Amino acid sequence: MATAPAALEPSSPIVAFKSRDFRVYAAARLLATMAYQMQSVAVGFQVYALTRDPLALGYVGLAQFLPVAGLSLAAGHTADRFDRRGILVVCYLTSSLAALALFLIARAPSPNLSAIYAVLVLLGTVRAFQGPAGSSLLPALVPAAHFQNAATWQSTLWQVGAIGGPSVGGLLYGHWKAAAPVYLTASLALAAACAGLLAVQVRTGRMEKKPPSLATALAGLRYVYRKKVLLASISLDFAAVFLGGAVALLPIYATDVLHVGPQGFGLLRAAPAAGAGVMAVLLAFRPIRRHAGRKMLLCVGLFGVATVVFGLSQSFFLSLAALTVIGATDMVSVVVRMTLEQLATPPEMRGRVSAVNMVFVGASNELGELESGTLARLLGTVPTVVIGGLGTMAVVLLWGWLFPELRAVDRLEDTHASSEEGAPAKAG
Repeated sequence: MATAPAALEPSSPIVAFKSRDFRVYAAARLLATMAYQMQSVAVGFQVYALTRDPLALGYVGLAQFLPVAGLSLAAGHTADRFDRRGILVVCYLTSSLAALALFLIARAPSPNLSAIYAVLVLLGTVRAFQGPAGSSLLPALVPAAHFQNAATWQSTLWQVGAIGGPSVGGLLYGHWKAAAPVYLTASLALAAACAGLLAVQVRTGRMEKKPPSLATALAGLRYVYRKKVLLASISLDFAAVFLGGAVALLPIYATDVLHVGPQGFGLLRAAPAAGAGVMAVLLAFRPIRRHAGRKMLLCVGLFGVATVVFGLSQSFFLSLAALTVIGATDMVSVVVRMTLEQLATPPEMRGRVSAVNMVFVGASNELGELESGTLARLLGTVPTVVIGGLGTMAVVLLWGWLFPELRAVDRLEDTHASSEEGAPAKAG
């Protein structure tokens, strides 16, 4: 495990990068993130171009969510029983092959929509295993004192990829007027990310020592339920993104509301990541010191306000600004939730707790896409986004009342799991 040298004190905003394994892992993850994001742009725009149906965009989310919901608990148990780096290598390699399959489908004279959905199911399966393995590997790359810094920079680099990926994807799609070049680029980037992971030297090995059973697989779910601050932070994120998921309808806004085409769509997709990236850098240099729970609730409320503004906007630049605020406020929630999740969980259970979080995150994103697509068909695009934003604000008020434990969170570094709370016997 890495240690900080005298030149880089634990309070340094870049102390996590002293670890060689963290640097290599972060670079590989950045490449993979860009690939996934540019691929997502191409899928969304291609599916809407083929169908002109908002519900078809909802099915894009559903196809990726179902495997996550069905496999995440088993995937979390896998992350606690096998080498987490090895799991990630397999996931990145499979994702590269899936992107290549999308390339071949897009090259066909009449792309098969069912085949696209089938590949998305495969990608959802990969995500089910990749999420818990990636989240639970991070604490092994840096000392515990540097984890918040590492989590912040991991989120920052994810946002950099989420900015660059949609932008590159939109430019490629707009230049070639086709999705195939985007998928091929994504496949090559994922192959490079896989090669990078092979250079990570950390081996987590087997963390869970008990034999496989239903009880050990469900231990993470029981732990989250008992640890109310985790339950509150994870479920708040789920409710906010599920209700306020304006991103799912961006192909419709770009095509029918703002009339900005695929290039504009790429910029709209990148705007939340740009806001989140700026916020993540600010948090790296000025981390949350006090009142973390209250700040999380406030930022999720502002997320809802910005969603309403975006829903009502008829201006491309105002829409970009609103989406930027959405990303910035969401980043505060992400950093608080990630730090709580890892520091309040014992090492041997991090894979399973991360899997529970993955189910909630997957449900909020993918089911949110299905919910948005369904309501957009019934009520119209603009009312759907506005109602979602108002619902998010209502959820913040309700969660602030239901979970005083979340309001009471002050210093994130004070949330380490105690031996009693984190013991496997207690957690099931």
